[in-house]
Amino acid sequence: MKAMSLPQLSTRTTSALVLIGIALLAGATAPWWWTAMQPHSAQSPHSTEPAEAHGEHDHAHAGHTEGSSIELSENALKNIGYESAKVTLGPYERAIILPAIVIERPGKSQIEITAPLTGVVTKIVPSQGVGIEPGSVMFELRLTHEELVTAQRDFLQTAESLDVVNKEIERLTVVGERIVAGKRILEQEYEKQKLEGSLKAEKQALLLHGLSEQQVAAILQTRQLLQSITVSAPEHVHGEGSCQQGHLYHVQQLPVKPGQQVEAGDVLCVLADHCELLIEARAFEDDAAGLREAARQGRSISAHLMDKSEQGGEVTGLTVLYLADTIDPETRAFKAYLQLPNEVALDHTDPSGQRFIEWRFKPGQRMELRVPVESWQDRIVLPVEAAVIEGAEAFVYRRNGDHFDRTTVHVEHRDQRSVVIANDGSIFPGDIIATTGAFQIHQALKNKAGGGIDPHAGHNH
Repeated sequence: MKAMSLPQLSTRTTSALVLIGIALLAGATAPWWWTAMQPHSAQSPHSTEPAEAHGEHDHAHAGHTEGSSIELSENALKNIGYESAKVTLGPYERAIILPAIVIERPGKSQIEITAPLTGVVTKIVPSQGVGIEPGSVMFELRLTHEELVTAQRDFLQTAESLDVVNKEIERLTVVGERIVAGKRILEQEYEKQKLEGSLKAEKQALLLHGLSEQQVAAILQTRQLLQSITVSAPEHVHGEGSCQQGHLYHVQQLPVKPGQQVEAGDVLCVLADHCELLIEARAFEDDAAGLREAARQGRSISAHLMDKSEQGGEVTGLTVLYLADTIDPETRAFKAYLQLPNEVALDHTDPSGQRFIEWRFKPGQRMELRVPVESWQDRIVLPVEAAVIEGAEAFVYRRNGDHFDRTTVHVEHRDQRSVVIANDGSIFPGDIIATTGAFQIHQALKNKAGGGIDPHAGHNH
């Protein structure tokens, strides 16, 4: 065999090395090119979630890509307070949102308890803030009113004179025909009639001074001047709406103290009756027509407290009671009023036996009214936090196993509580959409991609 020359040997060695390199490269990239040659699956290769987690129906969602999908652990979801909603089709009522405040009912929610007569406060039964049963004793006053003392004295004198005349008539009737002429009996009858008229007039005077029928009757029976009186809580006189059931007053103000001299008509305390309150809403010119139409048709209005820490702070089924007949000259807003049924949230008794109550709704609480003005059918409605708005784009995050896929959607309508997504195939009924935590997921995806964070993305100002 003829020996190879050095140039020939170098050429063959180089070719062998090139072939070896190609084989090694093919082996290293085999998973990539082998997968590329297989048929595509509708489910993402990254997803380990059961099929039902993607929705109730098998829709043609595109598989997620690294740029529009992010994987989050269970701990990460807990950290962002993740909550979700299932996409469904249903009705949506477009509504106007009005600011409002809870107020007392003029002439009904506050009851002033006044001194019926001039006197000195000798006893105060309730404390401020305590619950009071209707008809229960609240104050005792020692009477010092000179006119009342005189009126009582005249009343007693007339009653005594009437007793004398009645006895005289009785005596004359027994022996009158044999000893005394009938004229004497007739004179006594006339005197009796005069005294009875005076007694009725003096009784009315005592009633006008503030005494009750029972107190006047007690004076007549005991033949003693009334030295002190008690002042009691009034009975309920209005039983409409939610105030039909028995309930307590509570002492809102207590401006007097024992030993204080009070004149007739002075305020002893103020009782509050919050079984029902009013919601005062402020509507503006753009909303006036919708609010007026809601009042005309009796549409159901919902209200919720602005303080989100209040549990059960939403009430539904409200209707407009009346619209104000004036417009605020400064704000150009007009007011609307709705009845707000109330209920006792706390009722407890202290060691001394005094009851204290707290009502669910209180004057001064700020609320928002949702007044429906138009009804839409077959809409995708999600909580407002589900849609992340960034410039002209709107995104939702659809759960896909451990991943969340960013999906561009068309927002048809948005208010403070809900967002209406167009039913155009971007998301489907049965899909699971992130609600609470969607904005944090969006920020995490941007951080993953290396993009800058817009601190105002997803927020309205």
